[in-house]
Amino acid sequence: MMHTYCSDVVIHIDEDLQDDAIHALEKDIGSIPGVYSACVNDRARHLMLIDYDPEGIHATDLLSQVRQRGVGAELVGL
Repeated sequence: MMHTYCSDVVIHIDEDLQDDAIHALEKDIGSIPGVYSACVNDRARHLMLIDYDPEGIHATDLLSQVRQRGVGAELVGL
């Protein structure tokens, strides 16, 4: 029997991004292998919630991926 594990992490985005930049970042991060979804709430635009497979990718790798796109960010709660 195969198990699918899911974890989530919140990443704090340091800067105010325009709508197109936020949506592009959500799409980019959401397309990373091992990521199930990445979304920013319109009322909390500085927080990105990422659901991912912890056996496929680590939270620190996700943070690195956000930073590689030129966005200042930190993990929340780790």
